Formats: sequence, C-alpha cells, structure tokens
Amino acid sequence: MSSFSVLHTWQVPAATLAAARALLDEAFDGDFSDEDWEHSLGGVHAFAWDGDELIGHGAVVQRRLVHDGRALRAGYVEGVAVRAGRRRRGVGAAVMGALEDVVRGAYPLGALSASEEAMAFYEARGWQRWRGRTFALTPAGVERTEEEDDGIFVLPVVPLDVTGDLTCDWRDGDVW
Repeated sequence: MSSFSVLHTWQVPAATLAAARALLDEAFDGDFSDEDWEHSLGGVHAFAWDGDELIGHGAVVQRRLVHDGRALRAGYVEGVAVRAGRRRRGVGAAVMGALEDVVRGAYPLGALSASEEAMAFYEARGWQRWRGRTFALTPAGVERTEEEDDGIFVLPVVPLDVTGDLTCDWRDGDVW
C-alpha cells in the first residue's frame, strides 16, 4: 500500500468513485447492486492505493438506529472491500481503522451488516455482534428483520445493551 486517503463523497473525483464501484463489483462477484452503491455514498470514504491502483475501499454514512427508546445517529459502514490479490496484508485493517476513527469521533455508535466471511475480521477489531432482535422502520411500519439477527455488528461509543431490540431507518434495497 503506497498511499491512503479519507475524503467525503463530495470531495472524491468521479474517476475515483468509478474505480471504487468497479472494485466493489469485483470483490462481491457482481453481487453489489446499484442500491448497495447508493448506500455507500454521502459519507466519508477511506481509499487504499498501490500506485494508481485502488486496492481498498470503505465508507461510513449516517443512519438513524432506534435502541432503548432513543433514535441514535449511527456511523454505518458500507462498501468495504479489498482487491482479491491484496487481502490478508493489512489493507482491510487500514481501511477499517480510518472508518472507526470517523465513527468514534462523530457518532455514538457504529454499525454494519457483515457477510459470514467477514464476521471474524470485525469481531477481532472489537466490533460486537448484536445479540438482540433487529427491525426496520418501513413505509408500512416497523417490521422484523429476523434474517439479519446474526449478522449485525456494532461499535458502541456510548453504552448499549446489545441484547435489546435494534431498529434501522428505511432505505431501498437491503435495509441493513
């Protein structure tokens, strides 16, 4: 890794955003939708470069999560990926370290939805698996998201009961 940058979406050149989208498409084997990309925009991005090649990306966007009767501003981590040939070399840790700094500096908690392959990585970094029930605030009202219960992780900056209920705000595509 020869350089690293942290920028808000509005500061990122179009060519860099295109490179990030291409990296995410590759890393998720074509299973990274336009909605997934939209979820990654509007916040702070961390970019890892090797010369002119983008080798790592992640973003933190603001969301509202409801827990214990409070609507909390959450730094929600999206679009984390490392180029296949560069994994297990500290690139993902560098990207996440920058995003965690943003979360700790700006939000009462961080949150993310982890793939099965990434769960051990986040746990090793101190993220806590949410052990309570999950919900989404949808246009039809609050709906249970039981299929997400085992994959939501939080990085509490303030004390939280990780066995309680957690409700995310609505968005198109994957709500978590």
